[in-house]
Amino acid sequence: MAGEERPRAGSTGASGLVRPPRPRLDQPKAPRRLRLPDYDPEAFGRFSERIARFLGTGRFIVWMTLIIILWVVWNVFAPEPLRFDEYPFIFLTFMLSLQASYAAPLILLAQNRQDDRDRVTHEQDRTQNERSIADTEYLTREIAALRMGLGEVATRDWIRSELQDMVRDMEDRQVLSAAESDEGDR
Repeated sequence: MAGEERPRAGSTGASGLVRPPRPRLDQPKAPRRLRLPDYDPEAFGRFSERIARFLGTGRFIVWMTLIIILWVVWNVFAPEPLRFDEYPFIFLTFMLSLQASYAAPLILLAQNRQDDRDRVTHEQDRTQNERSIADTEYLTREIAALRMGLGEVATRDWIRSELQDMVRDMEDRQVLSAAESDEGDR
């Protein structure tokens, strides 16, 4: 018996049934995962935006007004056994409160999604504006450098004026040299 091994976890017991392995006490248990229903948050957001857009239309106000008028007229003038909401219209109040309690969070969710889109759009606009400013500053520096470079380049008008000055100087020298030679001949 000393040489025999003890039955391990997962082995067959005296009844012949396989026992599940025993958990080890020196290791922590694996965390249990909480199973929640899966849903696509973007799909829910798009759905809430559609509802919020509809709640903000005149069509919704008209339909809501017609339903309330029909509700009140039916429960006031219908035969007694067919009325489902008597005068204080408690059920109507409950339905309107229920509609408002669902509409408010859906509208807030739609507004949050719109704020996120606006934030991204503003960020893109700001980035584009920064690029435009940087491009404008670069072009301004390039134009200034070209103007400075043109200041050092001999233009056609400048060369003409220099040539005209040289021609005048040469004519003046010829007149002077002719005058000196005339004086020397006398």
